[in-house]
Amino acid sequence: MLVKEIKELRSLIKSWKREGLSVGFVPTMGALHKGHESLIKKAVLENDKVVVSVFVNPTQFGPNEDYDSYPRDINKDLALCLNAGAALVFNPEPSEMYFDNKATTVSVSSLTSVLCGAKRPGHFDGVCLVVSKLLNIVTPDKAYFGEKDAQQVAVLKRMVRDLNIDVEIVACSIIREEDGLAKSSRNTYLSKDERQAALILSKSLERAKDSLKNGERNATKLKEVIKAELSKEPLAKIDYVEIVDSDSLENVETIEKNVLIPIAVYIGKTRLIDNFTFKIYTY
Repeated sequence: MLVKEIKELRSLIKSWKREGLSVGFVPTMGALHKGHESLIKKAVLENDKVVVSVFVNPTQFGPNEDYDSYPRDINKDLALCLNAGAALVFNPEPSEMYFDNKATTVSVSSLTSVLCGAKRPGHFDGVCLVVSKLLNIVTPDKAYFGEKDAQQVAVLKRMVRDLNIDVEIVACSIIREEDGLAKSSRNTYLSKDERQAALILSKSLERAKDSLKNGERNATKLKEVIKAELSKEPLAKIDYVEIVDSDSLENVETIEKNVLIPIAVYIGKTRLIDNFTFKIYTY
């Protein structure tokens, strides 16, 4: 089922809840792929009903970013959602989600001034605004997000905690192509040569994993390992390579606890992100 209006969506969800049914929610911007499909299928396993939103959110794009050209194919997206087991797809127009004279913002300041937040000013304010609105509209028991956008997951977990929103944020593993490239809607922007070049992201992270397995714990040296691998690809331009605390996203010098190792790289004009978390196990 495709729903365009908030009023209709709320009515359906209230009817489910009167029946005692649990609701899972997968927010997306469309251009869905197997990564999104994995989120929907996990939500279907854990909830009685699943709602997927398909909404290209204008408030999280900067003035020179790809809002107008962002891939949109609602018919294809709807088919994927329903085949994966979703009960309905919420596909509102921007005018349905935002008032012309909107005056409210949502900001998680401590986690959004680094990594992608530093490179895309205002991006996470837009993410937090739309996700808080969607959570308020859908009122799910659980909401599902991919770990490829690790900073987004951390920000939304903090937002939900700070605002006492009654929902569990479920982080789901990165889904990759067979050759290692993390699945992303923006992969469709890549030419054949750029698609091959993009493999350097996952290769560079594998080099870091190897160094960690061999005992390296100096963050600066690990970042140099990643940068050296990335520099082998002429089409790659590094945006950032960082090693940060998994929770606070603060930079670390020596790896003594769980860390997130995120990278952002331009392949041609397309900005891609990838990451992995290294966990310190204590027994």
